[in-house]
Amino acid sequence: MDVLEVLGGEAEPLLQHECRGIPRDLLQVPGPDFVDRVFALTDRSPVVLRNLQMLFNTGRLAGSGYLSILPVDQGVEHSAGASFAPNPIYFDPERLVRLAIEGGCSAVASTLGVLGSVSRRYAHRIPFLVKLNHNELLTYPAIADQTLFASVEQAFDLGAVAVGATIYFGSEASRRQIEEVSEAFARAHALGMVTVLWAYLRNDAFKKDGVDYHESADLTGQGNHLAATIGADIVKQKQATNNGGYPAIGFGKTHPRVYDTLTSAHPIDLVRYQVANCYMGRIGLINSGGPSGDNDLQQAVRTAVINKRAGGMGLISGRKAFQRPMAEGVELLNAIQDVFLSKDITIA
Repeated sequence: MDVLEVLGGEAEPLLQHECRGIPRDLLQVPGPDFVDRVFALTDRSPVVLRNLQMLFNTGRLAGSGYLSILPVDQGVEHSAGASFAPNPIYFDPERLVRLAIEGGCSAVASTLGVLGSVSRRYAHRIPFLVKLNHNELLTYPAIADQTLFASVEQAFDLGAVAVGATIYFGSEASRRQIEEVSEAFARAHALGMVTVLWAYLRNDAFKKDGVDYHESADLTGQGNHLAATIGADIVKQKQATNNGGYPAIGFGKTHPRVYDTLTSAHPIDLVRYQVANCYMGRIGLINSGGPSGDNDLQQAVRTAVINKRAGGMGLISGRKAFQRPMAEGVELLNAIQDVFLSKDITIA
């Protein structure tokens, strides 16, 4: 894959940018020794460290310090029909796990039902990450809430090495979700499992004057900081596309330096601020790959380049891969991984 060709006119601004507000030398950057260098200092048990190292040692990115995860909880979050009708072979959970394996992924993340249905055949072949809570859309009218569908013990029993959960920071239900997930993550660590938080924002007030601040660097950055605070080992976050959510909406607390010194309008600077809020990279930041569309390869590669150059730890990309024939899905996953394997694409 020719990254320059794929990025087109964005190649130079993305590949040549240097972060000045939060320079690279302040970060704990991903690398082959990340568990020994960073996580060995934490309160995580040897079993957690072993399972985290297992994630780093699986798939095409093994030994690099980066992660490529296939997430497929969309059958609940977006309805099975909306997710799998474009490629109905993926109504079958085994096909999803096979896509993750053939695509060289570090892990496959899905529901208790999906992973439990094939765990005896595949749990020893690729790390399982069980998503514990979901926002199902059969409730009418729809609500912005996450409900526990599974327990940590159920995930442990089917052979998972990691659990994941979502918190909708900013929503009316967020305080309850914080308590639930904090307790679940503590139990997961006690059992030796890695924890991953989808640190999303949800509040209609976060959209103002035609701008959606659900993807602002300052608000998502604070979501990341809260995720790290409750014990997430890895944070999944949407890449920041704008900034200034706090002053635009007029709530909370911030500082002018966030906007005039630490960040700029450049996408890598915006994501660097997200990484900084993950304890300066001590907690890994993985960005979502986004919805499937007309130019998936270019968007996936662009997202990967921004994440890597900002100091992130990889991508978790689902719909772009499974809403197409398996061979094409594997090709797209490999293109993402090639960015993180490239020695020419460095941390800005």
